[in-house]
Amino acid sequence: MTNHKTFEHRSIIHTTPAEMVAFHADPAALRKLTMPPTAIQVLRDDRSSLTEGEIEFRLWLGPLPVRWLARHAPGPTATSFTDQMVRGPMAFWEHAHIFEVVEDGVTLIDRITFAHKPGWRGLLTRLMFDGLPLRILFLYRHWRTERALT
Repeated sequence: MTNHKTFEHRSIIHTTPAEMVAFHADPAALRKLTMPPTAIQVLRDDRSSLTEGEIEFRLWLGPLPVRWLARHAPGPTATSFTDQMVRGPMAFWEHAHIFEVVEDGVTLIDRITFAHKPGWRGLLTRLMFDGLPLRILFLYRHWRTERALT
């Protein structure tokens, strides 16, 4: 059985839940949230909303292409959504995007439950989607979200 890990990053963004949802629903959001030098190429986007549909994309990690298919679904709260990897580099990946109202705005919570594939197939994902690189990625994503909304 695969060992699942959980990663969580929280930031308070001085905005409203409606603006937070609108930002994430914008088709350009994924590009805005992709940290250089990684590039993203959307191959197919069948989402009808943040909580329904699929998006298929290719991440370019330098010269290495990584294909990913994610299915969107409702999240744990009324102002949240999840994307779960259907096909891609990980053994398991579920990303909950949670927006909680607080006095100063909205707490943006990214909670990811993930597992790597065994052996050499999981080597790249351990280097890119775990530990310090994952923390840096979400520091960047929260910074970009705050810049876009405040």
